[in-house]
Amino acid sequence: MRVYLDSSAIVKRYIEEEGTEVVDIIFNAAESGGIKIFFSIWNFGEVIGVLDKYKCKNWISESDFKNAIRKFARESIKLAKLHQLEIIPLDVKIVVDSMEIILQYHIYEADAIQIVSSRYRNCELFITADKLLVKVARDLKLNAFNVEKEQKEIKGLI
Repeated sequence: MRVYLDSSAIVKRYIEEEGTEVVDIIFNAAESGGIKIFFSIWNFGEVIGVLDKYKCKNWISESDFKNAIRKFARESIKLAKLHQLEIIPLDVKIVVDSMEIILQYHIYEADAIQIVSSRYRNCELFITADKLLVKVARDLKLNAFNVEKEQKEIKGLI
């Protein structure tokens, strides 16, 4: 199974939040070879940015921030070496194709890039915690789920 994780879903692997259990199941399945995870290189910056925001707002400690970044980097490298994670490069074609989605749905560029990246890799599931992104992705015929609100449904598919 090919599963695209957006930044809001990835963060849940490293910070305990609603939906963390499902993201943990996905990562564990990838490590055992049952699932291949996909995300864009763009997600790296976004995940670090979210973690930094949490630290700046004192939602997590400096130590938790550093540990989360280390774990994210180590786990990404490990899964990539196992060929269970593909980090999709940001190329001109992805950016150009995302522009139509931005203009049609008035969403953030990063969200459009993630939709296009998922389509290019023929991912069977698109996992996010963004309600609007789920709506847009579904409208564009992706099998999208909100990891916070549709945990049971996601578990049933994995």
